[in-house]
Amino acid sequence: MMTLGWTWGHWCACTILLHVLFSGQDRMASVVLEAVSKTYENGQVAVTDASFTVADGEFMVLVGPSGCGKSTTLRLLAGLESVTSGTITIGDIVVNDLPPKDRDVAMVFQNYALYPHMTVFDNMAFGLKLRKYSKSEIENRVRQAADTLGITEILDRKPKQLSGGQQQRVAVGRAIVRKPKVFLFDEPLSNLDAKLRVQMRTEIARLHRELGATMVYVTHDQTEAMTLGDRIVVMKDGVIQQIDVPLELYQRPASLFVAGFIGNPAMNFVSGRIQAAGEGMEFLSASGKIRVPLSGSVNLRECLGRRVVAGIRPEDAHLANGASESGCNVIVEAEQLSQEHLGPETLLYLRIGPDTFMIRVKADDAVKVQTPVRLVISHTRLHLFDARTELALRIPTHPNKHVGDLVLHRWQPHP
Repeated sequence: MMTLGWTWGHWCACTILLHVLFSGQDRMASVVLEAVSKTYENGQVAVTDASFTVADGEFMVLVGPSGCGKSTTLRLLAGLESVTSGTITIGDIVVNDLPPKDRDVAMVFQNYALYPHMTVFDNMAFGLKLRKYSKSEIENRVRQAADTLGITEILDRKPKQLSGGQQQRVAVGRAIVRKPKVFLFDEPLSNLDAKLRVQMRTEIARLHRELGATMVYVTHDQTEAMTLGDRIVVMKDGVIQQIDVPLELYQRPASLFVAGFIGNPAMNFVSGRIQAAGEGMEFLSASGKIRVPLSGSVNLRECLGRRVVAGIRPEDAHLANGASESGCNVIVEAEQLSQEHLGPETLLYLRIGPDTFMIRVKADDAVKVQTPVRLVISHTRLHLFDARTELALRIPTHPNKHVGDLVLHRWQPHP
């Protein structure tokens, strides 16, 4: 029985194989979705008015919780679901009415989707046979891929005789031998153990950079999305919430949902309102325990008295060290409820009146549970969201950024 983990030699060989398979032929293409919607016969709306462009050679990740419509969107791209309205274009061709085999895409499924009555060899060769490749070409591609993926010894077996790791390798190999215009991945790492997920995630990113392949990748794991994607499409309830490069999503979320979904540990949220404070304004929590002056904000005057939700990242607050703090900081009294030790850092869970707060500290800075502490919050890093619409009202300033500009950076093709 073969081991589930890949050796470094396997990955080096895989890189060589992919260069051989893709060299000398430009097979990549852009993907454009324009106002794409999907409604099933029972009235269930899966995707609503989805519009985005995946540039030639871009790695686009669709991310969101279960049921958000990300996998349905991928299936619409693949032709496995029909579009209710809108258009999908791959390269120069509108593919709405094209069957999957004519779209020149290769898909790797979460459940591998292997044909149970076929051997491993026939599963990997199936797409090539449909395209009338010669027997010698099919044999060469499949054997070469199988050797690289470490599955040569199982080419005569059927899927039910394989382990989960072996089935996934077969699915990846089937996509590789096709040399498609677009790769589609539907949570391909979800059935792997944590260590192998990290290894394969890193390798997929490196291979994409080297090959410049157009890829659309679906995952519920925001860590996968942040580490793999050139850009990320965040979805909720079938609706696109925000599209941007990973760092912009993290630093400048456009909504309460994106702010809470992107980032691990998650952003802290406190309900309150905006009120006048002398000649300026401030955020006051519902409990009255947290009061943060607001500066450098755009159009907040019209928000006076409005119910809002304030957000602060765990790394944008810290424990007071006794020394004088900068004027950009606000100090509040808190009680530590619990802590999680993660090796070099510790997560502290604090209570400020009725509100809970979580911050990151160095392992050596952790204090005894239930000890009163003083929490320092940088008011320049405070996010504000409208409590009714959940849209961003105020976005923290960052170097070389301008407050109020939600999208400043756009993905550029790799040189």
